[in-house]
This record gives sequence, C-alpha cells and structure tokens, in this order.
Amino acid sequence: MAGSDPAAEAATAPDTVKILIAGGFGVGKTTMVGSVSEIAPLRTEEPLTAAGLGVDDLAGIEEKRATTVALDFGRITIGDDLVLYLFGTPGQQRFWFMWNDLAVGALGAVVLVDVRRSESSFAAIDFFERRGIPFVVAVNGFHGRHPYPPEDVRDALALPEDVPVLLCDARERRSCRDVLIALVDRLIAAAARA
Repeated sequence: MAGSDPAAEAATAPDTVKILIAGGFGVGKTTMVGSVSEIAPLRTEEPLTAAGLGVDDLAGIEEKRATTVALDFGRITIGDDLVLYLFGTPGQQRFWFMWNDLAVGALGAVVLVDVRRSESSFAAIDFFERRGIPFVVAVNGFHGRHPYPPEDVRDALALPEDVPVLLCDARERRSCRDVLIALVDRLIAAAARA
C-alpha cells in the first residue's frame, strides 16, 4: 500500500510459533490438527492402496482408509499478538525424510501416541530429543479409552520426568487445546530458564 510504514506494520504483526504434531502411522495427527484448527486445515491425504500392502502396518487400525503423504496444516490465533501454526507430520516411515524440513523453525512438538501401538512412537521421540526440540507426549484415547495412566506410559516410553505426558482425545477441540497449552507452558518455562 502506498505511503504505508513497513516498521509500523511489522510492529503490529503477530508473533508466530511453529509447532509440529508428530507420531507414528495412524495415531491421529490429522484428526488433532483438524479438531483444533480455527481454519479449514490443509490436508495432503491420499487413499491407502494395494501398493502399501506389506509396507504399512495396519494392525490395530484396520479401519484406516487414507494417509497423510506430506503434511497437515492448521492455525490457532491466541490473541492479537500470537498465532500458532500447526504442522502435522506424515507417519509412515517412507515419508520421514520430510520431517527434517518440517522441523525447521519449529519451537516445539506434540508427540501423539497410540498405546495399542506404542512402538511407533519411539522414532518421533528420538527425532525431537536428538534435535533438542522441546515436546510433550499426548496419549490419544481411541474410542474414548485410556487403559494406562500417564506414569505407566512415561515408563514404557522411557521418558524423562520433565516431559509432560497427557491424556487426550484427538477428536475433541478442548482436549487438543489443553495439550497445546501444556506445550506452550513448557516452551515459556524453557525460555525463562535461558
């Protein structure tokens, strides 16, 4: 716009925070981004095909019909001065090469866990630990059930005490919001210590 002051515009632009939603194949990442985003989420889902037979492990998620092949994207405006951008990662191992690019600029992450298939969580936990990206673990309660308390999940995943482990339902906005609040609290505490 002619005559506009770029410095004034920059001063009023909100701060943005990039957060990754990661985890294994079929844990609910796309569902979480969709349930909490204030905008219609960008999804790169494609139908599962015969090409994935013998490659994609559908044990426990036999009803799954589509998969994320690049990313999911959503947005949450916290206030006039803060916007969260959510990037859901693909869960299948053959798409993990994209995680490095998605992680650029991320301040934190949510590792979504399905306790029926907890072994699929280790790669995501390792990814963020190796890169020093703060994260929280959110245990997605499929069919509304949480068969294990957070401390049992912490022990099974060998997580340090400072990593929050929360129970959630990826279908419910409030539940996902609470997970993101726990992550933002962790990021604020880390910034205060630094």
